Amino acid sequence: MSIWHNIFCVITAPKYGWEVINDSNIPMGKVMRSAYLPLLCVLALSCFVPMIYDRTLSFSTCLMTGIVMFSTYFISYYIIIYLLGGFYPELVKTEGATARLNDYILYNLIFLILLMLLRNLLPSDFTPVLFLMLYLPWMAYRGTDNLFVKKEKVAKFVVVSSTLLLGLPLLLSIILDLFIIK
Repeated sequence: MSIWHNIFCVITAPKYGWEVINDSNIPMGKVMRSAYLPLLCVLALSCFVPMIYDRTLSFSTCLMTGIVMFSTYFISYYIIIYLLGGFYPELVKTEGATARLNDYILYNLIFLILLMLLRNLLPSDFTPVLFLMLYLPWMAYRGTDNLFVKKEKVAKFVVVSSTLLLGLPLLLSIILDLFIIK
């Protein structure tokens, strides 16, 4: 099975998708090289699309916005791994558990990157795309079975992981946007 098939499955049918991801045993490095980093590059390049319909945007502003978008999701991945591993040390006790947690974070962030890419390609801030971000907690919840989160900790884990996955990129984006010269 391919990585893109896994992404499609986890977005369209999260429970089945997480099972497919767990069964496919695709190394995290390959997911990073073949899907995550290329999507980050496409996301950064999509920041130039608004120049087509908004003549007030300059090349340098779009370039800085692209760098911010790339950096936001690149840095978020590592911070979320560190924080979730700290909040839930039982999820990183073995190499297999760590790999499942990394996959969990990667595939959820890929979903967010696809939403941001769609948002950048549309001619206005199409708010229904932002409402699709509310689907992420459902995807996260359906992935807890593959992480072997204890039943009594599932709700708390979903809240913490969803907050980190949705909030950290937003926070980093706000902080890095302060450096853009407009």
